[in-house]
Amino acid sequence: MFKVLTLDNIAVEGLRRLPRERYEVATEISNPDVVLLRGHDMHEMDIPQSVAAIGRAGAGTNNIPVAAMSVRGIPVFNAPGANANAVKELAIAGMLIGARNLCRASAYVAELTETGEALERVVEAGKKQFVGFELPGKTLAVVGLGAIGVEIANTALSLGMKVVGFDPAITVRNAWQLSAGVNHAETMEQLFQHADFVTLHVPLVDATRHLVNAARLALLNNGAVLVNFARGGVVDNDAVISALDSGKLHAFVTDFPTPELIAHPKVVTLPHLGASTTEAEENCAIMVAENVKDYLENGNIRFSVNFPESRLPRLDAWRITLANANVPNMVGQISTCIANAGVNIEDLLNKSIGELAYTIVDVNSEPTQELLAEIAAIEGVLTLRNLGKPV
Repeated sequence: MFKVLTLDNIAVEGLRRLPRERYEVATEISNPDVVLLRGHDMHEMDIPQSVAAIGRAGAGTNNIPVAAMSVRGIPVFNAPGANANAVKELAIAGMLIGARNLCRASAYVAELTETGEALERVVEAGKKQFVGFELPGKTLAVVGLGAIGVEIANTALSLGMKVVGFDPAITVRNAWQLSAGVNHAETMEQLFQHADFVTLHVPLVDATRHLVNAARLALLNNGAVLVNFARGGVVDNDAVISALDSGKLHAFVTDFPTPELIAHPKVVTLPHLGASTTEAEENCAIMVAENVKDYLENGNIRFSVNFPESRLPRLDAWRITLANANVPNMVGQISTCIANAGVNIEDLLNKSIGELAYTIVDVNSEPTQELLAEIAAIEGVLTLRNLGKPV
């Protein structure tokens, strides 16, 4: 029986992927095998030694101590792309809100007290101050071409926009999905130059903090619209406010309110609505639950932010998995231990990413506790799991 600790409300459709005859799921549980969460901050949490995996029902993992989990050999799973449509729709809506001054116009009408013909007159008189502009023919700069960025770029093309994207780490999968009509910028400066809209879809890491700064904002066309549904820290808010005051920016639409932004008349702040749809929450929960389940039962890794993708079909064999430091001769040492025990290797997979590696070994007979202890004692082995034969 696997024990699952949930730190947030995880969509029921996702939890249904964990059958009750093999999984105990609760908000309070001792010695959990896995932790599932959404927005809960785990950085100050005492994470039990029993935890073998952490799964976030969403894309970003800033609320999880990923580096510390890597040292412990614990994979952290997320759900990239599961909320892509929800964020795409909101980003497109943000562009329209900014271009057409929709929130300011709505606030204007909400304060009117006239009725009848008098109301009609003030409505007609007031609309002149909210004249906006249309999307076709305008240039959209997309920062980050992951699942969300690709969908936004393709949608913007269908709306008649010119689209330029920047992502030096774009995956082959996402490159195939990106429309041929999207142009590629070589640098951030090239991307921002002459753009009318900018939308951000990158994680918050040291390299992306204040990615949008005064120097890059100066490269935009006058009256541009900035949209941020990524993370608050990727934007230098002081630089944005200055650009709004000077007219360089026409509007800023963001999911990350601060007192200064809330107070500015040209800023539309939303309460972190990016993936807040029923469909997105269900998709994220289903995706992370299925991947965590596959890891616990079969040792396979898919969509982990700190371990390499590692999937090996199950044979009628006993399976051992190891998280280990990415050092020379690790596979050789593991194979030697197994051979010395008189056990035959049926299949083996070893993948690495940076300083970490992951190894799956299928053997033809049940490994003894002595063999498992010998492998676990190899210098550099972080965790070892004996999964037995497939159920």
